Amino acid sequence: MMNVEEYLDSLKQLKWKIYLFGEMVDNPVDHPIIRPSINSVAKSYELAADPQYEDLMTAQSNLTGNKINRFTHLHQSTNDLVKKVKMLRLMGQKTAACFQRCVGFDAFNAVDSVTFEMDRELGTTYHQRFQNYLREVQGKDLVVDGAMTDPKGDRSKRPSQQADPDLFLRIVERRTDGIVVRGAKAHQTGAVASHEILAMPTIALGEEDRDYAVCFALPSDTEGIFYIYGRQSCDTRKLEGGDIDVGNCRYGGQEALVIFEDVFVPEERIFMCGEHQYAGALVERFAGYHRQSYGGCKVGVGDVLIGAAAQVAEYNGAERASHIRDKIIEMVHLNETLYSCGIACSCQGAATASGTYLIDLLLANVCKQNVTRFPYEIARLAEDIAGGLMVTMPSEKDFRHPKLGPYIDKYLKGVENVPTEYRMRMMRLIENITLGTAAVGYRTESMHGAGSPQAQRIMISRQANLDYKKKLARIIASIEKE
Repeated sequence: MMNVEEYLDSLKQLKWKIYLFGEMVDNPVDHPIIRPSINSVAKSYELAADPQYEDLMTAQSNLTGNKINRFTHLHQSTNDLVKKVKMLRLMGQKTAACFQRCVGFDAFNAVDSVTFEMDRELGTTYHQRFQNYLREVQGKDLVVDGAMTDPKGDRSKRPSQQADPDLFLRIVERRTDGIVVRGAKAHQTGAVASHEILAMPTIALGEEDRDYAVCFALPSDTEGIFYIYGRQSCDTRKLEGGDIDVGNCRYGGQEALVIFEDVFVPEERIFMCGEHQYAGALVERFAGYHRQSYGGCKVGVGDVLIGAAAQVAEYNGAERASHIRDKIIEMVHLNETLYSCGIACSCQGAATASGTYLIDLLLANVCKQNVTRFPYEIARLAEDIAGGLMVTMPSEKDFRHPKLGPYIDKYLKGVENVPTEYRMRMMRLIENITLGTAAVGYRTESMHGAGSPQAQRIMISRQANLDYKKKLARIIASIEKE
C-alpha cells in the first residue's frame, strides 16, 4: 500500500488537463484551492498505516490474499459492509469534509456483481477483465473516481432523444481493439485526486440507447480527457493567505466537470459495451452502495459539527442553558439515526451471485432519504447555537491588523478565559461545514449526492413489497386465511 508521500508524488506524475477560473492549472497538487481536497484523500493512506485503525482501514483481498486498503476491497461479508460504514464515519471525523474515495469503492462492488451476471447469461468476458483491472488497482493502491452522473440535458427525453446526443456519455466508434467515447460526467467527486476514472451509465436504458450502455476504466490523464474544476462557496478564501476565515484549512472536498473528447478505450478496459439491459442493475446497485455510504461519511462530519456547536456554546457562555442542551441532544439523536440506518442496511446485506455482498437496498434508500433531511436540521441547530456573529464577524486580516485587531479582540470576546481567536475559529468551522466549502460535501451533497430525494422514494416504493403487507392486513382482519 502507498503512504501519504507516495500518493502525493504519484499525483504529481499525472499529466492532467485541469482548468480553474478559466486557466490551466500547472500544479494542481499544490494549488491552494485544490490541495485541501487532496489532503482529505491522503488521510485514507495515513489512517491505513496507523495500527490503531488497521482493522477498519485495511482488508485482505479475496483476489490476491494480500493486505489492501479497504477502499479497494470487494465486500465478502456483512461484517465488511459494517466496517465500511464505520470506516467512513472515522474518515468524516478526521477530515470534517468529503474524502472522495467512496465513489470508486462503491463502483467496484457494483461493477463486480453485474459483470459476473452478464458473463453468466451472455457468455461475455467482462467479469474477468474487471477483476484483472481491480487486481491492478489493489496492487498499486490507486484512487478511482466512480463516474456515473451525466449532464442529462432535457430530463423529459431519453439519451438518444436529446437534441445534443453528447449530453449522455456514449460510444461514437467501435473498433476491433476498443471503442471511442464522447460526452461528459458532471459533479465528479474527487476526480482531480484520482489516478483512474471508472465510468458507468447513469440511468436504466432501452435498446434505442444501447450506445450509452458503456462501462470502462481509464487513467485519469488519458488523452482527450480534461477537467473543469467546480466552484464552492467561499473557495477563494483559500487564496487569502490566512487560515481562520477558511474554517477548515487542512481538508476539503472537490467536484469537477469531466469532459471526454473522443477518447479511446482499449478492449481490456471495457466492462459493458451496448448491453443496455444491465445498465439499470448497475445503476441500482451503485446507488444502493453509495446511499449506504452516507450513513457513515455524513455522520462523521456531523460528529465534528456537533462538537463545534457544543464548543462554541461554551465559548459563548451558554452551555448550561436548557434550550442549548436540548438542541445538542437533538443533533446527536438525528446523527445517530443516520448511522443506525447505515449499519442496519449493512447487517441485512446478502451475497450476490459473484460472492460480493450487497446491502439491503430498501434500508439503504431509507438511509439516504433521511440524509436528505437530517443534516439540514443539524446544520440549522448548529447555526442557531453559534449565533449571527458566525456570518458577520470581520476578516482575519482585520483581526491581524495592528490598529483594528485590538478592537476586534476586545469586542468579540465571549467567556473571559477563552481567547477571542478560539471563538472566531470555532465559528468559522461551523460556517465552513454549514455554508462554506465543506457544505458541498455535507448539506447539498446530502440532498443530491447518490441521487435526489425522489430517486430514493422511487426505490423505496419498488422495494416496499406492499402486496405482502396488504396480505398481512387481510389475514389479521379475517378477510383471508393464513
